[in-house]
Amino acid sequence: MTASSDWWRGCAIYQVYPRSYQDTTGDGSGDLNGITRRLAHIASLGVDAVWLSPFFKSPMADMGYDVSDYCDVDPMFGTLADFDKMIAEAHRLGLRIVIDQVLSHSSDRHPWFVESRSSRKNPKADWYVWADPKPDGSAPNNWLSIFGGPAWEWDSVRKQYYLHNFLASQPDLNFHNPQVQDALLAAVKFWLDRDVDGFRLDTVNFYVHDQNLRDNPPLKLSKAAKAKQTNPYEYQNHLFDKTRPENLAFLRRFRALLDQYADRASVGEVGDGKRSLKTVAAYTSGGDKLNMSYTFDMLGPDFSAAHVRKCIKAFETSVTDGWICWAFSNHDVIRHVTRWTKPAGSPEAMAKFAIALLACLRGSICIYEGEELGLEEAELAFEDLVDPYGIRFWPGFKGRDGCRTPMPWESDAHAGGFTTGKPWLPVPDAHKALAVDKQEHAAGSVLARYREVLKFRRGEQALTKGSVELLDAPGDVLMFTREAGNEKLLCAFNFADAPADADLPRSVAGVSSIDFPGAEGRVVGSTLSLSALGVFVGRLA
Repeated sequence: MTASSDWWRGCAIYQVYPRSYQDTTGDGSGDLNGITRRLAHIASLGVDAVWLSPFFKSPMADMGYDVSDYCDVDPMFGTLADFDKMIAEAHRLGLRIVIDQVLSHSSDRHPWFVESRSSRKNPKADWYVWADPKPDGSAPNNWLSIFGGPAWEWDSVRKQYYLHNFLASQPDLNFHNPQVQDALLAAVKFWLDRDVDGFRLDTVNFYVHDQNLRDNPPLKLSKAAKAKQTNPYEYQNHLFDKTRPENLAFLRRFRALLDQYADRASVGEVGDGKRSLKTVAAYTSGGDKLNMSYTFDMLGPDFSAAHVRKCIKAFETSVTDGWICWAFSNHDVIRHVTRWTKPAGSPEAMAKFAIALLACLRGSICIYEGEELGLEEAELAFEDLVDPYGIRFWPGFKGRDGCRTPMPWESDAHAGGFTTGKPWLPVPDAHKALAVDKQEHAAGSVLARYREVLKFRRGEQALTKGSVELLDAPGDVLMFTREAGNEKLLCAFNFADAPADADLPRSVAGVSSIDFPGAEGRVVGSTLSLSALGVFVGRLA
């Protein structure tokens, strides 16, 4: 693996959800040894790094995002020795390992919280966010939990409320206490010393809360917008429970620690509504905080040239010296093939279109496990759900289990080759039909296209590190150039389900097509013709 201090800039990251990747023990849940076994598949895609969702000790109330020990592996995933073996094999294959860090909150079973809730005068009494009730006994303010209901839970021992932005079993740590920051950074150092290459910071803009506990104002929503909401959390303008300015000071401390080690990087998850890109700008600018961040701008239902153009323009305008990591799917949202494929459309065509688009965007990119197979969202029965979010808001919102079902490796094997036991979530027959062994040697498969596109992207500096310039285009066509050094590429995408023509501006006259995988667009004179969900990538003289 080649040393490079900016390896993260323009890199391709592959996200693994450990519980669903590969089981080696027969207990129905994936494990670290399973990931090690499948690293060769990941390396074959042509990605640079692997992001692992949490594998730390946890009661698993929120599938590992409720950590009870930041410095150990949960037995369901294996041991620290298994982790070390996985790191060594990844590095041998030229892959970097990025691990999740869930710092905004812990499990209520973490020893820190057990001590904190025991009294108001113990050494860790101020390690979490505690507050007295209002005179009428109600919660300190109007803050809401993303997972439903108030963001405050009453504790009968301390006779106070504690803050939880997510489950009541996920109490928020008090970042206004320097000792808390020190303890969390010590946990980060533990993994740095174990040779991890970077960190994905969960809910990075949730770390710090308003010390005055001011109420959030209502968000101005139309009746139509309110009718679409399944969660009252979206009714508030979250000015005081997240994205506080004091967060920047902690991020500088975090970056200072990372910079003590060679070739390390960080990517933050920013969920901040319409302010997300401004938050990314603040968190990644100046070279002293996060290396890059990703938002939910491309993780929603919007699929159009206008929407992507708007996102690119907003990023280029807002994030002047920072960096973004684009993703279309992850473990928290409906798979993009399902979100974006029209009723009469082809999921396979959408999968191939999406990887071409993702590969051409300026920024780093993140691919979610199973995306390379063109997997659609799994339809699960209520009794199969384990996600507390989905159980709470069913049936208006079905939760996140549909994108977390196990990876299908062998089409004819039990549970798609994921486990010899009962899988923790069902493996749909439709997913087995798209298993790795079905696509491995099939020319024209989604898997083959991912490998081809990612290989092409890696060889073009204009795509990995180059600038971007948006061009005018008609209808549902997106067109832009990417440029680095003497290399300049024209990239065009037709989002429509019908062919489209676009007049090329004079600035890209003389463009010639190149062998971009799957590109079928044609230039005749000054007109570019694209098929439905068509792609064109050409080189400018």
